[in-house]
Amino acid sequence: MSGLSLAEIFHGLVQEVTSGRMGADVYASLFRLFAGLFLAVAVGTPVGLWLGHHARMRRLLVPPLNFLRSISPLAWIPFAVVWFGIGDPPVIFLIFMGCVLPWLFATAHAVQSVPDVYFRVAQDHHFHGWELLSRITFPAIAPSLLQTSRLIATLGWIILVPAEMLAGREGLGFAIMDARNGMRIDLLVVNILVIGALAHGADTLLQRLALRPEVRWGHER
Repeated sequence: MSGLSLAEIFHGLVQEVTSGRMGADVYASLFRLFAGLFLAVAVGTPVGLWLGHHARMRRLLVPPLNFLRSISPLAWIPFAVVWFGIGDPPVIFLIFMGCVLPWLFATAHAVQSVPDVYFRVAQDHHFHGWELLSRITFPAIAPSLLQTSRLIATLGWIILVPAEMLAGREGLGFAIMDARNGMRIDLLVVNILVIGALAHGADTLLQRLALRPEVRWGHER
């Protein structure tokens, strides 16, 4: 590792790109990441909204959900392989398991943090259903959820790499393990740098989106 030069790393990058493997691995990893995060948000958002509005159900459900949240998502790898085999489904499942509860709790907490006066005004104007969500709830919790999205995106990347090492046939995590097995330190470094660049780019994009005035102050307009 100490004798690895920048020229060797660059040569490894060119090799991976020109062979087409880098593109295929990036596509596979991004597909799994986005699919797992999408499922986590799709499940966690409505449940979080519901818990945020129902204090009694929070007292009942938060302790067992907290217990599940404390379990490392990688502990589910044996079950994921048994249930889904090898490929995309087990990796997507592991990302979902790692991200759904943090997103759910963040959504519930964001709803709890909305001043009651907003919901009283909504009742006075007879806002219900989608109108209540689109005009009051979502604008009020958007700043908090965008910050949370940065955290679960990072968490998704953290889960993705080891999950692909053990439960995938391709992807950046699998490429790291394959490079290690082949003693190709240059390719190992290349794939680590690509993961870092993709994760940093996604975080920067979400950070800029969270700072936009129409998002940041949507609940005060």
